[in-house]
Amino acid sequence: MKLSQLKIDPEFQSKIPPLQFEEEQQLEQNIIAEGRLLNPIITWNGYILDGHTRYRILKKHGFIKFEVEEIQLANKYEALAWICKNQLGRRNLSPERKKFLLGKEYESTKLAVGGQPGNCNKVNRCDQNDHIDSEKRTCERIAVEHGVGSATVWL
Repeated sequence: MKLSQLKIDPEFQSKIPPLQFEEEQQLEQNIIAEGRLLNPIITWNGYILDGHTRYRILKKHGFIKFEVEEIQLANKYEALAWICKNQLGRRNLSPERKKFLLGKEYESTKLAVGGQPGNCNKVNRCDQNDHIDSEKRTCERIAVEHGVGSATVWL
């Protein structure tokens, strides 16, 4: 995929905490020294899910080699949930930012399968939700995945 084909969705980008100035400068220096990206830019339908900063650096330095990995997701809500889960797994986040991302992962996961984001009841009302563990509520499942209480996820 060409760099010019990559797209940015402001809603996707807003879920990713920006790097501090010094961190971005260090990343840029590391990429230039390497001459390539060590991690691919992850996309869904051409929209960047992971790699917004690397994308900006690539635009400034056209000689850098890069790869794009397109992942398959059912819809925009699954993409938002993927972004939140990915960020929660990689970043040193403030407690407030972590709670924000947990809430957004919960909301997006519910919307991806047709649920209501404020409803923390068991998801077993319709066939499209059969792939979700019907014994656990969505908020409880996400809480267990991230080692927090369910109230942290949906409050």
